[in-house]
Amino acid sequence: MGMISTWARCAGAIAFGLVLSGSAQAANPFDRGPVADFVNNFRLQSIPSQEVVWSHPQYKKGTIVVSTKERRLYYVLGPTRAIEYGVGVGREGFTWSGVKTITAKKEWPDWRPPAAMLKRRPDLPRYMAGGQDNPLGARALYLGSSDYRIHGSNEGDTIGEAVSSGCIRMTNRDVADLYDRVKVGTRVVVLK
Repeated sequence: MGMISTWARCAGAIAFGLVLSGSAQAANPFDRGPVADFVNNFRLQSIPSQEVVWSHPQYKKGTIVVSTKERRLYYVLGPTRAIEYGVGVGREGFTWSGVKTITAKKEWPDWRPPAAMLKRRPDLPRYMAGGQDNPLGARALYLGSSDYRIHGSNEGDTIGEAVSSGCIRMTNRDVADLYDRVKVGTRVVVLK
């Protein structure tokens, strides 16, 4: 109980401070930014990340390898170690493989559905500001000039499933961890 009440006091103080500061996030500090990142650390994860033995020397340190078959993303730490994250992948008809490069990184990104997605789903909004309800979640890593991203998700139950339009989904906690580890220019290998 002590930890919860300490957390509540801390979060309340941060929220009160944001309101007093007139921040753009003052309307709901739990929606995006540092407070939202903190709250996401306490969400349950169906597939927790873990450090694993890595036995694929063809993928060098700092490479991201996505196995759509396993529904796992690996961040290579070195010749024998990697961090394994659970991911959601493209549903049937939206799977892909290949090599991409991270060309941009954004925290709490805004979302504009690609034209092809809007054609399939005209009911989608044309724009959604970043936040907990945004389909891109807490972070997005943009892959080359494609419409694909590695991003957070506000639908934790889709991790480990094939449900996306080709993007790689992670929990907000995991995508924030990966985001802090990688740089623009990181190589991403997606395997079927």
